[in-house]
Amino acid sequence: MSTAVVGALQAATVVVAVRSGRRDYADGVWGPGLAAVAVTGAVVGRGDPWRRWALAAATTAWATRLERLMLGRLRGADEEDERYTEFLEGDPTPVVVAKVFGTQALAQILVSAPLQLAAASPLPRGRRRWLFPVGLGVMVLGGVVEAVADRQKAAFTAEKQRAKDAGEEAPEILDSGLWGWSRHPNYFGDSLVWDGAWLAAAASAPGGWTVPAPIAMSYFLVYATGAKRTEDRMEERPAYRDYQDRVAFFLPRPPRSR
Repeated sequence: MSTAVVGALQAATVVVAVRSGRRDYADGVWGPGLAAVAVTGAVVGRGDPWRRWALAAATTAWATRLERLMLGRLRGADEEDERYTEFLEGDPTPVVVAKVFGTQALAQILVSAPLQLAAASPLPRGRRRWLFPVGLGVMVLGGVVEAVADRQKAAFTAEKQRAKDAGEEAPEILDSGLWGWSRHPNYFGDSLVWDGAWLAAAASAPGGWTVPAPIAMSYFLVYATGAKRTEDRMEERPAYRDYQDRVAFFLPRPPRSR
């Protein structure tokens, strides 16, 4: 069922993306796809109802906030994200569908494996069942960290634009708030969400075997689409190199003194 739901969402996005020439619309279906899997599991699953509906609610809340952010970015750009243009240069439509939408569909099925298993599994009676509320708490914490980090970044960007418009010296680097403890606190918060989903699923013994899911998500966030790519774009700036020397890459810690 989850595979069918993800496939339908990706297929619909393919039609819109190809017709409009905006392959970056794939970004807009990442969150909704994962939320759809969680809600589908809650509806048709036979596992513990409290857990499957709590995970569906937490995942949907995370996806809704992310979707607002993604839609704002997509609507605010007149052209396709250059990352997609460079990655897909010269590729025919079938290759584009496979490289972008097919790969994303497989990633969604993998990352959502704990949600699927939790929806199908009963909770044990022993102490292990407490992994469910602990995992749910980690999901909520991760969502809050990600949301606060994104809000701080948006405020910084707005202040930078205001200073530029006023002819004032604009700040080069955001190194306050959560961004003073991690260079990528939004991605770190995102990873916590999926670590928490795995913990909640691991309350049932088979759930522990879905550990490749949060590992894969962390890999995507750090190497495939997130933090490392940002570092590659920014590290040529002297101010950013100083920032790298002072602030942790991913896992938060107090900043080093200058």
